[in-house]
Amino acid sequence: MTRHIIRLLLAVIIGVAVVLVYRSLSRYSLEDIGSSLAMIPAWRLVTATLFVVASYACLSGFDWLALRYVGKPQPFRRAALASFSALSIGHNVGGAALSSGAVRYRFYTRWGLTTDEVAKVILFCGATVLLGLSMLAALTLLFMPPSGQTLLQLDPWPRFWLGILFLSYPVAYFLCSIWGKPPLKFRSFRMDMPPTGLCAAQILVGTVNFGCVAGALNQLLGTFTDVGYLQVASAYVTATLAALLSHVPGGLGVLEATMLLLLPASASIGALVAFRVLYYFIPLLIGVPLFLLSEAYFRRRPHTVSPAASREAAGQA
Repeated sequence: MTRHIIRLLLAVIIGVAVVLVYRSLSRYSLEDIGSSLAMIPAWRLVTATLFVVASYACLSGFDWLALRYVGKPQPFRRAALASFSALSIGHNVGGAALSSGAVRYRFYTRWGLTTDEVAKVILFCGATVLLGLSMLAALTLLFMPPSGQTLLQLDPWPRFWLGILFLSYPVAYFLCSIWGKPPLKFRSFRMDMPPTGLCAAQILVGTVNFGCVAGALNQLLGTFTDVGYLQVASAYVTATLAALLSHVPGGLGVLEATMLLLLPASASIGALVAFRVLYYFIPLLIGVPLFLLSEAYFRRRPHTVSPAASREAAGQA
């Protein structure tokens, strides 16, 4: 029964993804996109693309660490396949925990994970996202030059305390791994605190991921404004939080509007259009066919699952 629901959900997600690609691209004519990209020097497009690639590599690291956490480590290439397929769709469809989670379920149950273990992978990755966002926000607020403009146009002293507030989450998370923390329990579901080494790796890879995304934005915006990296990163963190709270698929329109509100007037929508093409549209256009090809491949190729996963599947049938 569960497998049929997952397949139906995946069909809906793929359909929504295709519609969103059409609707998203229709907001901008090919001439608009072409002119925006033409204004950006080739070397900035190349460096921004490299930052995007580095970000998706970090996102694959989220899954690779999560699989080690649940005791089902996989080669990095497998984690990267599942992560990229899931997140290239989830970033655009919205409701990432559900949309990307359904794609992850398809991959990881084939490789021996139970439903509870897949849920733990998703929660682990979600925690890594929050750790990375919180850490990047703290770093931008604490190290912003006194004269630098920031996300809420705060004076240096309030900015310092807000930075400390953001920093408190990753610090508390890390300390809990050292001192021990009661597991999260819900009925038969149990999720323990990751070991200290994995916690440190979560904080590091999460921060580097969002730092790379801000780096891509900074490269593209550098064509139109001399705004500094820390200010771009601060605006990006705010825009990302606004997009998450809005539940708009892919933060479409929310991210751009927030960035334009927080950055100087000289910042161009052209750079943000280029960023959306590089970080959202191109991965989606690769990720959907990649997922469909993997579905066809695994249908033809026998695969083995763990005894625990087999017993769980039999019980759900």
